[in-house]
Amino acid sequence: MHDIQSQFAKNIIGHAPIQLKEGGVAFAPSNIALCKYWGKRDTALNLPINSSLSISLGSLGTRTELRLLPETSDSPSVYLNGQLQSHDSSFAKRIASFLSLFPQFGKRCFEVRTENNIPTAAGLASSASGFAALVMALDDLAGWGLDKKKLSMLARLGSGSASRSVYDGFVQWHAGSNPDGSDSFAEALSKPWPEFRIGILKISDAPKKVGSRDGMNRTVATSELYKSWPQQAAADLKVIRAAIAERDIQTLGKTAERNALSMHATMLAAWPPLIYFQPETIEQIHKIQRVRSEGLEVYLTIDAGPNIKLLFLEENEAAVAAAFPGLQIILPFG
Repeated sequence: MHDIQSQFAKNIIGHAPIQLKEGGVAFAPSNIALCKYWGKRDTALNLPINSSLSISLGSLGTRTELRLLPETSDSPSVYLNGQLQSHDSSFAKRIASFLSLFPQFGKRCFEVRTENNIPTAAGLASSASGFAALVMALDDLAGWGLDKKKLSMLARLGSGSASRSVYDGFVQWHAGSNPDGSDSFAEALSKPWPEFRIGILKISDAPKKVGSRDGMNRTVATSELYKSWPQQAAADLKVIRAAIAERDIQTLGKTAERNALSMHATMLAAWPPLIYFQPETIEQIHKIQRVRSEGLEVYLTIDAGPNIKLLFLEENEAAVAAAFPGLQIILPFG
């Protein structure tokens, strides 16, 4: 797997010259999928079974700084939110494995400092923003000058959803069909929606027991309900794209909510079952559906974790904030 990924990275970078700086730095936003990515057709290259569509979370995400140290080492020094991580930690291992895909830097030791302003591994797409920021910081450090499409494809190797986090706003990740992964990349949708709002309803910031990568592999392998997922996701994506173009919050919200709950249904039908919801998650889902039935236009989406994201418009911001105390409201278009 590592050799396949390394060759892919080499093909993407091509003959871009290395013009090393003292360090590289980048910020990438987290993103929330409105049409979910769930399931891979190729695990080595992180190629998805279905295309997906997301909205970025503005200033919420990851800032990463890279430095190349004069000494040599097989293991980078990795800091997460100011804390040095053990070389044996899963976080440090993922970073080290990703950096090893780039032999251009030789045996020079990396120092990696990552700051998340969202909970890590809690279903808020911290790995997406993390690997996107890491790739962009590498590009800054090396002076490759890669375009967003190529950065998206490199970020995909670390985390599939990271392909979408190299952009702001609405983003579509094309599943592609080529076995070599050359047509699987993300691109921004050009039309902004300034009145669009996202609310983060945090249930828990504890790391989830089963990561998304293992969760989707289990679902694809064991869930009978998964067979209908790719077809539904393709149909949902078309509907959501059209709703964005028409600024139709009702169609977008209804479709995104159904898409998210359908994804979780495939997980519940896996074996052993995957249950990312906590009791409060269920309570809040019922509450959202109740206040909507009472006339407040608000919808939900939820990734592989317990935390809920609300979807609504500026005109309902005050009412949604009153109904859900402590809600963190995000303006993805500033």
